[in-house]
Amino acid sequence: MRFTRRAVLRTGAVALAAPAVALDGLVRSPAALSQASAPAWKHGLSLFGDLKYTADFKQFDYVNANAPKGGAVRQMAFGTFDNFNMVVAGVKGSLVAGIDLVYDTLMVSALDEVSTEYGLLAEAVSHPADFSFVIYRLRGNAKWHDGKPVTVEDVIFSFDAFKKNHPQLSAYYSHVTKAEKTGEREITFTFDGPGNRELPQIVGQLSVLPKHWWEGTDKAGNKRDLTATTLEPPLGCGAYRLKEFVPGRTVIFERVADYWGKDVSVNIGRDNFNEMRYEYFRDSTVALEAFKADAVDWRTENSAKNWATAYDFPAVKDKRVLLEEFPILSSGGMQAYAFNIRRPKFADPRVRRAFNLALNFEELNKQIFFGQYKRVNSYFEGMELASSGLPEGAELAILETVRDKVPPEVFTTPYTNPSGGNPDAVRTNLREATRLLREAGYEIRNGKLTNTKTNEPLGVEVLIDRPEWERIVLPYKPSLERLGIAMTLRTVDDAQYENRLRQWDYDMVVASWGQSLSPGNEQRGFWSSKAADQAGSRNLVGIKNPAVDTLIERLIFATNRADLVAATKALDRVLLWNFYVVPQWTYGKVRSARWDRFGHPDPLPKYGFSGFPTVWWWDRAKAAKVGSRS
Repeated sequence: MRFTRRAVLRTGAVALAAPAVALDGLVRSPAALSQASAPAWKHGLSLFGDLKYTADFKQFDYVNANAPKGGAVRQMAFGTFDNFNMVVAGVKGSLVAGIDLVYDTLMVSALDEVSTEYGLLAEAVSHPADFSFVIYRLRGNAKWHDGKPVTVEDVIFSFDAFKKNHPQLSAYYSHVTKAEKTGEREITFTFDGPGNRELPQIVGQLSVLPKHWWEGTDKAGNKRDLTATTLEPPLGCGAYRLKEFVPGRTVIFERVADYWGKDVSVNIGRDNFNEMRYEYFRDSTVALEAFKADAVDWRTENSAKNWATAYDFPAVKDKRVLLEEFPILSSGGMQAYAFNIRRPKFADPRVRRAFNLALNFEELNKQIFFGQYKRVNSYFEGMELASSGLPEGAELAILETVRDKVPPEVFTTPYTNPSGGNPDAVRTNLREATRLLREAGYEIRNGKLTNTKTNEPLGVEVLIDRPEWERIVLPYKPSLERLGIAMTLRTVDDAQYENRLRQWDYDMVVASWGQSLSPGNEQRGFWSSKAADQAGSRNLVGIKNPAVDTLIERLIFATNRADLVAATKALDRVLLWNFYVVPQWTYGKVRSARWDRFGHPDPLPKYGFSGFPTVWWWDRAKAAKVGSRS
């Protein structure tokens, strides 16, 4: 459970003075030189507030330091894989599940705190009060699985590789202007300006790759290509190494017995399984049957229908399989039908609002979801960051700065999704949708909703990559057809789906944007004007809105928690009132089913969902009662 990367986008840069060169030959920036005499070293970083754990902490509170090591865990993955190279994952191939187990990062997040990181590869970190740069000092005993040390050169190589070849990470690191060696085990990352307090932690999330391995040759004597996909097992420095695999079907990682970091405080009590195995499935129905047959150990259930009806087999009844829900406290976000507004037919917000009016969520929830869901009403659903009611206080003051660039309803009307569920409500919603479409320049001609200027009928293709979504999307079709809008549903394989997303080749997709408790630079990658033109970015909608850009910057440069919350609510409100998506539904818990062979700490980490498999372990006694695996 490494800290999730968040894509960063921001335009502009501040010119930097020429670097100075010290007598030892190491390049130092002027900022670094100013603090070279006595850096204020820290063992961790917090976005706002103090760190929970002191410099001499032995372990995180949520782990079992005496957890036994051993056993294996079999997990599910969907789709396929043809690549072990993280560097090109944003543009080429399908990256294998679990590859992050092979690598270590400079820092790792604590799962019982909000937005904190503690050193893993880095033993210490230092930055000035204005956050204009950060220095990381590597641990002297960190080493690769071939026994060679992890060096400053590896860190710089990794940073440059991701920034040059990975579109999302290029955006993520766009405001880190350079990485340079400023000590035997020290790397200084210089930023393009002061005030962005999240940048030191963003750099800390860097996965470090072995420079010497990538610049070497494979067993056949061919030089490795950092810009190409590969199925050559990579060299890493993490708790696991790749043991064996069947392309597109199975991959197994084994725990490294002499892992250099096994005694580092952030690693105590975690990485307890000898093997981590991922079995790939292309169909969720087959995956469920595989779980029932004891071919995999753990299943996260995303289907309300399955949760209500599919877990009545004997192993559940006799408690060999346990069903458990874990609360989601560390994140929220938006799941929705996302328009591609790069296409002119979706440019008018009245058209997009009409699509929302046509969705009868209440009936869908009753007929398909067994009443388990609630409607998403915010881009930060389930969090204190979600807007509600009318803006006031600090949020209102922030919105006043963009008043002339946002819909007037932002200030006058609380955002709500249309409510259906009965014939009268459905008719009312469709009448309002018809009115909006008429205002936007559409009329019915021969039963088809037609643009009066271009004479083109309005139609939409919904692109999905999971067959199980067909039964969920298809009920939307008759509602749209009542408005004269033709809807087609296209299901494609995982590789084709990814390629079409990268090329912006779709009308509408089912998308989700997860949000952390402290949103920041990743918002640029989600919604900024620059990201709209960056292939591989998470701005799937294609938003180019100066008010949104302004609010993103206000959020990123917030100096305290209250300002961050106010700026986030303001951004949320503006996104909602532009109707960029048709919000879907949410549950608020992780549904899980597992064969009862495992133990876990109690309590589990507050912000770690289930914490599986990171802090869990193989329980021999339980496994013996459950019986042998198939």
